[in-house]
Amino acid sequence: MIVSPSILSADFGHLAADVEMLNASQCDWIHVDVMDGVFVPNISLGFPVIKALTENSKKPLDVHLMIVEPQKFVQEVKATGAKIMTVHIEACTHLHRVVSQIKQAGMQAGVALNPHTPVSLLEDIIGEVDLVLLMSVNPGFGGQSFIPQTLEKVRKLRQMIQKSGSHAVIEIDGGVNRETGKLLAEAGADVLVAGNAVFKANDPQAEISFLKSL
Repeated sequence: MIVSPSILSADFGHLAADVEMLNASQCDWIHVDVMDGVFVPNISLGFPVIKALTENSKKPLDVHLMIVEPQKFVQEVKATGAKIMTVHIEACTHLHRVVSQIKQAGMQAGVALNPHTPVSLLEDIIGEVDLVLLMSVNPGFGGQSFIPQTLEKVRKLRQMIQKSGSHAVIEIDGGVNRETGKLLAEAGADVLVAGNAVFKANDPQAEISFLKSL
């Protein structure tokens, strides 16, 4: 299991210390949520902060853009040093073009789906993407409860990937903890994004190790 702790749940007053903790942990990536207050009802990190994270992190940055017109910011994300750029299918009129731009910039391309969006919409592009992120909560805020229907979406997506021969990995974002993580692993998820489950734990590194063992 790949574990990508969400930096949105970190202590922003001691961000460097939390990044050092992640550097010393067994986590694989660091998940970075970018929100614009338009696509989702909140505003989060900007590119200068992401660049600072990259410079201090020993782990690849997994950047998730919850913004309108994400195609305008491919070069900005590349300039931060991020390894993965994920855009929402709901925000991209020309998804194939955006995925191509991300890959041409030298990053892995991910596509995210909101809870109400069926995985069947990925059928014609699943072979082009490196990662599919399924939102298991409504995007925009941390600490929300896991939506159980996500498990069936994971199973359907896993079948689509296997049938198509795609090499895309399945990432889940929202409400991930020990209990839901186990269910997601059984359903076929490859990557778990964990926020509060990691950063609010008494021993964050132990929590990461547990999720990796699923």
